[in-house]
Amino acid sequence: MKKRLVTGAFLAILVAACATNPFSGKSTLALVPDSEILPASFQQYDKFLSENKVVTGTADAKRVENVGIKIKNAAEIWLNANGYKEYLKDYKWEYKLIDNKELNAWCMPGGKIVFYTGILPVCKDDAGMATVMGHEVAHALANHGQQRMSAAQLQQIGSAALDAATTNKSSTTRAIFSQAYGLGTEVGGMLPFSRSNESEADKIGLTLMAIAGYNPDNAVAFWDRMSKASGGAAPAEFLSTHPSDATRIANLKALIPQAKAEAAKYGVMFK
Repeated sequence: MKKRLVTGAFLAILVAACATNPFSGKSTLALVPDSEILPASFQQYDKFLSENKVVTGTADAKRVENVGIKIKNAAEIWLNANGYKEYLKDYKWEYKLIDNKELNAWCMPGGKIVFYTGILPVCKDDAGMATVMGHEVAHALANHGQQRMSAAQLQQIGSAALDAATTNKSSTTRAIFSQAYGLGTEVGGMLPFSRSNESEADKIGLTLMAIAGYNPDNAVAFWDRMSKASGGAAPAEFLSTHPSDATRIANLKALIPQAKAEAAKYGVMFK
């Protein structure tokens, strides 16, 4: 009886908690609502800025802001043209440069963007920066943070269902089932899910940078530089949250014509 109740609750949650990704048209998990995510995101962003050295008044800081605004404008153009005029109404865009040697950049839900100074040499120019900016902004636009939190909640619910289903088993058997479930859902579920998000962000980001006027051909050159800068220090792809560099570059090359064609709809042409 307990098992049926847990399973029923699990299915009810799956049916009720869905949203639509405007860029793919697919239904996505949305167990945690924006009304909770965005205020928490803004608070965490402010806390991060207060605890780190924000670079202001420099040419690089201005470049981060300018490229960010162009990518944001490209997102608005695409969303407005495709029937999502209110999609960004709760976003509060910020673009900050942080003094940090890490090769990193990120965008929190609601348009809160950070670039680390360490990634600027790899970006090399505005087109490289637009590659990174487009990718990170795409994560926020596609609600990947919301999806990851929802997936983690489902993983916990599944664990509870497994625990209920094995109540009458020995402690040793239950431990084996629990370990197998944890490994299976991580390697077979959470990691592929994360890699899928990364690939989707690459695709959306490529389109955004093209609409913003940056030739998407430059994305391949950036990721080639990024691969060399990181020294190839990455786990096997099936154990990683990100696609391998080779997979990412091959996917981008295949997507470039589509990104250019999409940009052409808005009067942005590339050779």
